[in-house]
Amino acid sequence: MRENDDIMESKDVDSNRLETTGSAGEIDSQKKEETASKKGFIGAFLSKGGFFREWIIPIMAAIGIAILINKFLVYNVYIPSESMVPTLNVGDKLMVTRIYDTSKINRGDIIVFYSDELGETLIKRAIGLPGDHIVIHNGIVNVNGEDIKEEYVKNNENFKGVYDVPKGKFFFLGDNRINSYDARKWINPYIDASDIQGKARIKFYPFQDFGNLH
Repeated sequence: MRENDDIMESKDVDSNRLETTGSAGEIDSQKKEETASKKGFIGAFLSKGGFFREWIIPIMAAIGIAILINKFLVYNVYIPSESMVPTLNVGDKLMVTRIYDTSKINRGDIIVFYSDELGETLIKRAIGLPGDHIVIHNGIVNVNGEDIKEEYVKNNENFKGVYDVPKGKFFFLGDNRINSYDARKWINPYIDASDIQGKARIKFYPFQDFGNLH
């Protein structure tokens, strides 16, 4: 009887093993179904009408284009001081186009540039172009023998000086003459063409002041 009992026990063990093997097979089947489901989900993203193609790619492309535009074509600036009042006020936001050919700068343009002397980026109005002879007397600016009309100037001050703008250089003044630290007061009154960054084109904030700059 003992031998039969041993055989029965052995069969019981084998039976248990078969049941275990059967459970593993079911688990494998479930895993395959889950894997297939995941592949199907990813496939939906990559499909022609999937989320990836319809949303992710366009969004990434738009970000890339925006970065390129900001770096090479257009960027925004914020006005931190009163040196250009009344044309520009503290808090104004402007759209600036980058300048690659400084020969296209005209007298009166509002220009963004870097000052090596001050170690910062400034925004002022271009008054003197390369080769210009400038005489300032009682606040009146005379360029090459002719007084220039400056309807944009506020708080003109009794200042005098004579300047000959070198080749490849520019002479800048702020519109708020009495409250502008500009070429009249710098040690080196001229800005190199290589430090010119862009021309202010549009004021877009505050919204009620939206418009082109002159």
